Parts: sequence; C-alpha cells; structure tokens
Amino acid sequence: MGTLASRELELIRSQFAFSLRDRIVTNNAASTQPPLAVLELLRDLSETYENVHRGQSDASIRTTEMFEASFDTIAAWINAPSRRTLSMHRSTTEAINAVMYSLLADFRDGDNVVTTLMEHNSDYVPWHAMCREILPRFGRHVEVRLARFDHESGELDLAHLAELVDARTKLVCCTGGSNFLGTKPPLDQVRAIADAGGYVQPDGRVGALLLVDAAQRFASSRVDVQEMEADFVAFSFHKLLAPFGVGVLYAREDLRETLPPFLYGGDMIAEGQVFPDRVEYNDLPWKFSAGTPNILGVIASAQTLRLIVDLVGADPTRAWFRTDDPLEPGAVDAAMAIVAGHAASLTRQAMEGLSTIAGLRIHGASVGEDRTPLVAFTVEGRSPFAIAHALNAQGVESRAGCHCATLAHHDLGLEPAASCRVSFTVYNTPEEVDRVVAAVRRAVDAPHDFSSAGTPSTSADRTTTPSGRATAVAPSRFGRV
Repeated sequence: MGTLASRELELIRSQFAFSLRDRIVTNNAASTQPPLAVLELLRDLSETYENVHRGQSDASIRTTEMFEASFDTIAAWINAPSRRTLSMHRSTTEAINAVMYSLLADFRDGDNVVTTLMEHNSDYVPWHAMCREILPRFGRHVEVRLARFDHESGELDLAHLAELVDARTKLVCCTGGSNFLGTKPPLDQVRAIADAGGYVQPDGRVGALLLVDAAQRFASSRVDVQEMEADFVAFSFHKLLAPFGVGVLYAREDLRETLPPFLYGGDMIAEGQVFPDRVEYNDLPWKFSAGTPNILGVIASAQTLRLIVDLVGADPTRAWFRTDDPLEPGAVDAAMAIVAGHAASLTRQAMEGLSTIAGLRIHGASVGEDRTPLVAFTVEGRSPFAIAHALNAQGVESRAGCHCATLAHHDLGLEPAASCRVSFTVYNTPEEVDRVVAAVRRAVDAPHDFSSAGTPSTSADRTTTPSGRATAVAPSRFGRV
C-alpha cells in the first residue's frame, strides 16, 4: 500500500481547516489536526449534553449510552476482548502513571523494572520516580534498568535487554514506536524476553509484566493488543486526528480485577456502597473511572476512529461516522493499512530527499525499514532550533528539541540534546514533502535570517461562515459537518 491518489488526498484534506491556509503541517508526531466533521459533532453533542451515570433525564441517559458505546468502539479498534479492559485518562502519560501507581504496592524489596534508552520520558520518569523517590520512603529498594539501542540503526539491543531481565524483573516497559528514532521494536521478542525472566507475580503467573507505550504506533499502524500479548498498552487519540485530551490504557481483564484503582472517588465506587468500615468498587471498566470523565472528548475521539474509515474509503459499502454500530475488524484493518501505507511512503520520500543534503544526519531506522512516520535529523554545525525557525519562516511547521526522548539524545552525545523532526500523517501530500526537503536545503545552504520570508498566507479557496470562521464543504459520505 503506497501513497494515496491525488483525488483521494484532496477529498481528505477538504475535511481539515488547516488545509484552507498555506500551512505545511509536519509536527504530527506531537499532535495531529482535527477534522471539521468532528468539531461539528462536538458542537452538536453539546446541545443535548448531560453527565453520565448521574441522572435520569433523557439527555443523561442518551449521553451515557453514547459514552459507553465509545468504549466498545475503542475496544474494537485495538481488538481488545471487551470494554472491561479499558480505562480513559488525559494522555498516554497519565495512563502510564496509572500503571505505576496501581502496581506500586506490589513491588518487593530487590525487584527491578527494565525499560530502554529509547523511551519517551513518560515511560521512564515515572519508573525513575518510583524507584528513586517514592518506594525508598517506604524502605523498599527497587532498581530501574535501561537497555541500550544501536546508535546507527536505532534498533533496540535485544541481547542487552535479555541480560537485564532476571528473576526479580517485575515489569518490562518498551516503546511500540520511537518518536525520535522511528524504530518499532519487535514486541514478540520483547514479550519472550519478559516471560523468560522467571519473576513470580502475586497471582502465581511466571514472567515479567509487559507495558507498551503505543502512542506513536497507534497513530501509524494497526494496534492489536491481543496479538501484542502485552499486559498494558497506553496511547492517545491526539496522535490520530482527535485533540480532545483523551488517553487510553488497555490492561488484561484479570489484572484490572485485582489491581487497585489509580484514582479514588466518584464513578469508581459502586452505587451506595460507601460505609465507615468498607467501600465497594464499581464494575469494570468503571472501577478505573474516578470522577466525571472527559465525556465529550471520549465520544468525539471514538467517533474520529469511525470517521477515519470513511475518510480513507476503507469501506465503500457504508458510512461508520456518527453511528454506534459494532465496528468490523476488516474495516479497521483496511483503514489503518491505507493510513500506514501512505505515511510510510511519505516518510521514505522525505528520508531519500533529506539524505542528499550535505552535513545532514538522519537518526534511527534507515530507509525501507518499518518505522514510525517521522524523520529526526541534525545538521553539522547548525542548531536544530535555528533550522526549525528557518523552516517556520518558509511555512513548514516542524519541531526542534529532544521530543521528550531525552535519554536517547544524551546517549547519542548530541549537544545540545536536540534534533529537528518532521512527521507525517494521512493528510500530508508528496508535494508537501518536496517543499519540506527544499526548505531544509535552503535553511542549511543559506543560514541567513528567514524571519520575513514565506509567511503563510490565507488561501482564497475556502468558504466563510456568517461568523467569519473558515470551513470546508464535506462530501456526503462523512455525514453532516
């Protein structure tokens, strides 16, 4: 599966407000742009909005039905056995912290956690804090260990990972796709290494638990949690077109049954079951849903998944957006194959173009490897921040910094600990990639002040609402916008 046809891309881009301006959005690994249809859905939902599980009005009942159905949509998208395995959080970061706090009391003196130097800070700092700051206050000493990666290929050093995992390794944490190196570690081999450690869990199961930070993998490929055989999988919707502050934690149902909640109060309590001597928790998945959740964000995020199927034409027989019909696995497979193929093609094109620029080094997996759709690079003698500013002056929205992959930047000896990164998704075009490469070349070859050059201009190809807000006209297959 390769790049989408021009006609299909034009149709997809008509669903996004940014396309009405001369913006080249290539910071998608941080956050993607929202479809107009989802923003309109959010406005429509607000007309009949009520709290969930907290009212007998028609509005509350209907909102509750849509909210609960969203869990089923998300479960189907990642092939989770049921909604009982899911909890909603503000972000991938909070989801990973939820794992840390739920497991906290289970760690024994002398245990260890193994993670990697490739991780996003959110999959290292919580374990660092647990081992170095929290557990020592209770007299327990737990070690955090870091597996190496190959500096040239960006590949995880599986042999070193295996050396670090032993009979006291309670948990292995691994990225599903690096947001800096682009690497997608072989999770089946990571799972085997975790199992081989021999740690005896409280339920008698032998082997380390496995947590996968799937934030980047979720945005660029089909995530099948059962195929992964991970115990925990965390990801966020703002990486895949829905910027509504919703992160997801998948956890095996038997773990959810036995582990304590991350937060206490509100919906996680069984109705009427609070007494001076005991508190009964709610049924799954609500046991892990303290307080009022991000109701509209969850509904809109789940509907965004349905919209993606319609956007890319993965199922021409019907429209999925604005329905609660059970998602068919084939439709999800087809949709993410199209998204992944298109993003991979653009990434390959960008890598091939950037690799011809003198002094530029691309970090991580090479051209042709299965990688996340991003390219992080440094230029000899040039600040990544200066490059990003120069790109911005030419209308290219990139990102400079450590991308929260600070350990890897330090391990590579980069000074400053930063790189410039461009990243792609389903609405980017081959023409934009060519413009990105040309802009980088100009920034490298002519390091003068770009501050007044290439200021993005408003396109005349748009319609305007009575309020002056730009909007696009949506094809009928995406429903009302």
